[in-house]
Amino acid sequence: MKKLNSTWYNMALVLTGIAVVAGAALGYVNSITAPTIEALKVQQEKEAEQQVLNGQEGTAIKITDPKGFGGALTVMVGLAQDGTILGYKVLESSETPGLGAKAQDWFQKGQKGDIIGKQAGNLTVSKDGGEVDAITASTITSRAFLRCINEAYKTLSESSDAQSGASPQAGKPNNNI
Repeated sequence: MKKLNSTWYNMALVLTGIAVVAGAALGYVNSITAPTIEALKVQQEKEAEQQVLNGQEGTAIKITDPKGFGGALTVMVGLAQDGTILGYKVLESSETPGLGAKAQDWFQKGQKGDIIGKQAGNLTVSKDGGEVDAITASTITSRAFLRCINEAYKTLSESSDAQSGASPQAGKPNNNI
């Protein structure tokens, strides 16, 4: 087989061919794995709902805040009907490992930023005048996390208002009750 001349045209042609083959392979693999990934996400959310309620009477609400330090932060929040925080689980996070990724544990019962048992709705970090200790060197992540908790309370309140006959407000697309 004759070797191709090293021209811009030939290099572009070969590179385009490689990109097309690689793209097709990735698309094929994605089409095979997408249903399994979606099923695992649904299972993870169901397990998170049980975990955040911890056998108590309440509501589990999934909230996404797009303004975390590394991108969107998705949290499943368990709330009692009066807005008391029963538990939480971080479902998705793009936060810095070792810093912002600590949100999964930082705000749990007995930890430095413990929010379990507190009233949701107006939680803020101490740096902003609130009573919750932010994750060390991760104030932006801590703010995004607390916005998720507060938004979950807002969603719960709107749901309660709608059930009691008050005029409901439009919900956010990422919120699930």
